[in-house]
Amino acid sequence: MQVADLIRCERLACRGVALDRHSVPNGPGNPDSVAIVMVAGAVPPDPAYWLCTVEAFRAAGENVETLADVEALGVYLTTAVKCGKTGYPVTRETIEACSYLLEEELGLFPLAQVLLLMGDLAIKAVNVIAERNHEPRPVPTGATYRIRGGDFRFRGMRVFPSYLQVGPAFYIEKSKRRMIAEDIAAALACVRG
Repeated sequence: MQVADLIRCERLACRGVALDRHSVPNGPGNPDSVAIVMVAGAVPPDPAYWLCTVEAFRAAGENVETLADVEALGVYLTTAVKCGKTGYPVTRETIEACSYLLEEELGLFPLAQVLLLMGDLAIKAVNVIAERNHEPRPVPTGATYRIRGGDFRFRGMRVFPSYLQVGPAFYIEKSKRRMIAEDIAAALACVRG
């Protein structure tokens, strides 16, 4: 299955993003193999930034060396906004527009048990999807450090709000790296029973 062939943005008209960095992941060969969907904020300016994800999984106790190793754990990596950010914050209109793509994407993985929301942008996008569909808000408003570890649900998946694991910011605060590793470990424990 090629997710990028199934999820297409026909408009590419959002403001505050780099349209030349539009990207949707290829996805797994078998969508039923996905147990965890990990949603970061926006497409990073450099694909090498995704390598922080490998480090985060290693810190969570997993023996991984590559992004393919992370995916082999049943993890699908994507972004809430399918283009790169040009500034901060990303507009509500852009989050809403991209949330349609994210919603379609999530629908491709009916057996996913966990939704790891990495950062405020991912949390906002999933809350927008719920709001649009008149569903309960999956993640309450509040600082991430206060809401982490709560029992949140979205369309049958357990939701883990966490911090962004992509890019240079990953190296700035050790406490956030520790919390990211804890959230990844909790998500993996959830799917492993």
